[in-house]
Amino acid sequence: MNDKPGQPWGPWTILQSSQVYKDPWLQVRKDDVIRPDGRDGTYSVVRIRSGVTVLPVEQDFVWLTEEFHYAVGRVTLEAVSGGRDDSESPLTCAKRELAEELGITAANWKELGTYDPFTGSVVSPTTLFIASELSFITAAPEGTEQIRSVRMTLKDAYLAVCEGRISHTPSCIAILRYWIECHQN
Repeated sequence: MNDKPGQPWGPWTILQSSQVYKDPWLQVRKDDVIRPDGRDGTYSVVRIRSGVTVLPVEQDFVWLTEEFHYAVGRVTLEAVSGGRDDSESPLTCAKRELAEELGITAANWKELGTYDPFTGSVVSPTTLFIASELSFITAAPEGTEQIRSVRMTLKDAYLAVCEGRISHTPSCIAILRYWIECHQN
């Protein structure tokens, strides 16, 4: 973030920034700006804690979570996802989330890169992983989580993305990337 008022921020100029809201998970900032067309305006930015998404795979199967998500007001089907603690590496977070949410550990981890699920007004970088060579332990979800583990074929997960039944962007990317990897030949 540009912390020098009056300096360019791409084609915008930030005149002043003010924090509107902050809690341990997110921050809301309002910037007074000069827009690219030269007019005065405001721009609000939401910053969410960085996160991870993990797609556990074994042979032709993937494991997903099914859970009510408060913000969208419905049950969603998605890969394991969660926010990183302040000093936690993406891989450490991915391992913790996979064990907590589904009771799965993995011997093999492949990082797919970090993606920005939203770019218009939300900052929420999410690092994606494929986890394989799985072992199963007892899940220990947080008190806010009521998660059902869903095992399905990779093909069914791919079709669920294509049909819009899986709509969580990082999950879609992980499933599609893994589908492509498995079907390149």
